[in-house]
Amino acid sequence: MTLAAQLAEADRLRDLFAARDAVIVQTDVLQPADTLLDLYGEDIRGRSYLTSDPVRGEMVLRPDFTVPVVQMHMESHAEPARYTYAGKVFRKQDNAPDRLSEFVQVGYEVFDGTNPALADAEVFAAIRDALGDLPLRAATGDIGILMAAVAGLRTSDARKAALARHIWRPRRFRTLLDRFGGRSPVPPTRAALLAAADPFATAGPDIGKRSRTEVADRIATLRADAATPPISSEELALLDTLLGLRETSDHVLSQLRDIAVDMPAIGPAVMRLNARLDALEDYGVDVSALEFEGSYGRTSLEYYDGFVFGFYAADPNLPPVATGGRYDALTARLGDGNAVPAVGGVIRPDLVLAVRGMV
Repeated sequence: MTLAAQLAEADRLRDLFAARDAVIVQTDVLQPADTLLDLYGEDIRGRSYLTSDPVRGEMVLRPDFTVPVVQMHMESHAEPARYTYAGKVFRKQDNAPDRLSEFVQVGYEVFDGTNPALADAEVFAAIRDALGDLPLRAATGDIGILMAAVAGLRTSDARKAALARHIWRPRRFRTLLDRFGGRSPVPPTRAALLAAADPFATAGPDIGKRSRTEVADRIATLRADAATPPISSEELALLDTLLGLRETSDHVLSQLRDIAVDMPAIGPAVMRLNARLDALEDYGVDVSALEFEGSYGRTSLEYYDGFVFGFYAADPNLPPVATGGRYDALTARLGDGNAVPAVGGVIRPDLVLAVRGMV
């Protein structure tokens, strides 16, 4: 597959989005590292190419388009707005050296708070229509439901903040849940530390960058957590059920309504899912065949905070051909608290051509 073929496919996809009244935009390949890397998840931060400019300071090769497009939009204050773009992004592939470290990405972003459910459906349908009749499986999820469940737990704010911070790291999230729920024993070294009348009695001289005051504050935090009652087994079971959901969207909606009876904090998020499914049906999506996974999207970009989706080929070795989701909180961070409801999706033209060649 030649680069010329990829670029031609990218132009075709971008023009399809432009036909939906999206403005074609460009962003610099080199982006300020200090701004962008704080906004990406741990995975992308670790896979970014950094370089130093004598005038502009530390820079990063563009790992995706969404963040710079949001920055551009928040400066323009135009709403509603639709954008499309095509160009290369760059990501290290330390754990998958056979995958490309630079590839073309085409995207469609919608900034419109009039009807978020309708905007979600619009972006999903735009990506689906651009992919045409390729034999792809669509998967969806909703990070917002899990975030609402964590926020509604009957436990300390510190524990909820820790869980929310690690939603995108499933293994760490599970470790915290087991610890906060009393399902895992306290490590002997920590138990001894917390039981000591004077933790510094045998500590020796200060070594390292943290001051004694900072260490003492951390010990106080651990003691406060140890004194906090465990998260109830009922709430843990509800979270386990939520995370384990994997069904068609219409069946999941029914199950989520049942969960919301005992976990009312997710009620508004479930209502948003209901509205989204209605909007998707209006766009001709068969929601009775549309997959929904309770854990979907938890290993992707951390700026997603609502609806998430992806389109996958039958070959499990291929990355997703297209992905997307809602990222309202990202606009708030880049807009100094002035959030603008936003949702978008991206397609990889090289993978579109690869799948097309398999048919």
